[in-house]
Amino acid sequence: MYQNLIFENNDGVARITLNRPDVYHALSPALIAEITGAVQTAADDDSVRVVLLTATGDKAFCSGADLKETAASGKSAGEILRDYYEPMITAIRDIPKPVVCRMNGLAVGAGCSLALACDVVIAAEDTYLSLLFVQIGLMPDAGATFILPRLIGIARSFELASTGRRIPATEAEQIGLITKAVSSETLDSEIDRLITYYRHAPTLAIGAMKRAFNQSMHSNLPQMLERERESQETLFGTRDVEEGISAFLEKRKPDFQGI
Repeated sequence: MYQNLIFENNDGVARITLNRPDVYHALSPALIAEITGAVQTAADDDSVRVVLLTATGDKAFCSGADLKETAASGKSAGEILRDYYEPMITAIRDIPKPVVCRMNGLAVGAGCSLALACDVVIAAEDTYLSLLFVQIGLMPDAGATFILPRLIGIARSFELASTGRRIPATEAEQIGLITKAVSSETLDSEIDRLITYYRHAPTLAIGAMKRAFNQSMHSNLPQMLERERESQETLFGTRDVEEGISAFLEKRKPDFQGI
């Protein structure tokens, strides 16, 4: 089914692994379409509690757009963005489940945008991110101009975008661009710890807060109060809330099922 990535769905975890190592997992139209399809498959599967996005090897998470493949598509830049990149980023932001990025290597250009679209980014500390667009005369895309200022502010976003400089993972953590930078040796154990948490967390509540945070970026206080009220009303009818309240009163660990 997939030619450019590896999709595994086991025990509540949908693992999407980019697999074009010969071009450092560059984003061809075919790969982008497969990422979008894999995320949508995970969204439609009630057994999936968390999505992990990573890549094979240890050199690159994603080197950005595959310019050769993009040119061969016969589509304009605008058409490529509309038909491929925008559905991919929208799928990641809209899935009501946590998306964890295991950034095992460099994330450059649209590859940086892809990483930043995830809810949590854990990176190997010996790698880096770069908004490299400017070095070929372009501006950031794939959602970067929306997400970046909301993570680190306009001034710092402008500096990183207008220079395209390398941002070491350790610096990215310090400025709030990614969640955490860890040693290559502990990357997998950190990811496993996080995935284990989300596998047993109240998935519906996490999905609701993700949607609320997305909306908060362009809403006022009354709108967000309404969103909170509607979401809490829905969540109070779930099995997880019943279990959570019972566990709290009984002073035991809750057994959340994501329902």
